[in-house]
Amino acid sequence: MGRVCADCHRDLPRTSYTTNQWSKGQGVSRCASCVHGHHSDAPAAAPLPDAGRYNLSEQATFSHYELDNPFSSGAFRWVAKGRYEGGSRSGQACVLKWFKTGEVFEQDYFTLDIRASGKALEIVNYFNHLNIVDKTVKVNVPAVWTFDAFSGHRAGQKALCEPFIQNYQKFNSNTGWADESRPWARAMQALSHFSYHVTRGNYVLCDLQGGIYQHEVVLSDPVILSRVGEYGVTDLGPQGISSFFSQHTCNSYCRPNWTRPANPLRHFAPVPGTTMIRRDVPTAGSRPTRTRFYG
Repeated sequence: MGRVCADCHRDLPRTSYTTNQWSKGQGVSRCASCVHGHHSDAPAAAPLPDAGRYNLSEQATFSHYELDNPFSSGAFRWVAKGRYEGGSRSGQACVLKWFKTGEVFEQDYFTLDIRASGKALEIVNYFNHLNIVDKTVKVNVPAVWTFDAFSGHRAGQKALCEPFIQNYQKFNSNTGWADESRPWARAMQALSHFSYHVTRGNYVLCDLQGGIYQHEVVLSDPVILSRVGEYGVTDLGPQGISSFFSQHTCNSYCRPNWTRPANPLRHFAPVPGTTMIRRDVPTAGSRPTRTRFYG
């Protein structure tokens, strides 16, 4: 349950108010930012440049060895490296992501992964627009692709495909852990804080990871924490939001007017890995063994 701030007229969750201000009641309560004399960033007046990084190809090739020996293993997915065929990314590297045995409902997660990337892109576009850092933040936008008829027992099954990222590293997690030892890592912490502010306390963009390039940083697999747990097993809900801010200390990239919960509490241990809350009964799956073509 939220309340409209008497000063800035934003509909904010209870955590954006101090106990004293909340007790004053509807129409009188002032959010923490207004109490401290801060003001929210004005919304963009025009469509913003798209910071999405897309496949731009409709087919890719993965060797038998890559699929049998994925180069990366996340909390619940395997990741294999291949090459795009056709389109403007032809010949460039890409990655294929599919589920380990016994994990979440695949189709539900595919849908939520695409949605989370879309929400992340919306937030990142505005972050870039405000020139908070002097380089561009981009987001890999995955697409759900289907193994073709030449893929053996995997034919017709689905997985996620997106452009390959070099120099991959983790900046923060969905439980409040963060590596703030380097400037870009601190900038990513600020992006997470900004996401809470710009969405009026309803979302936090976190679990930020990706690669640093000469003129940009590219993110992949972001997590959205929401007030109602609408983004699946990695969305730790309001407790996740509270846990993030219980660990967050504003740095030089954070702006003093950005809203934050008044009294955040730690509900999860801050760990580097992605933490999941299982809401569905897991389904069985299998690793591809002899799949070559995927498009």
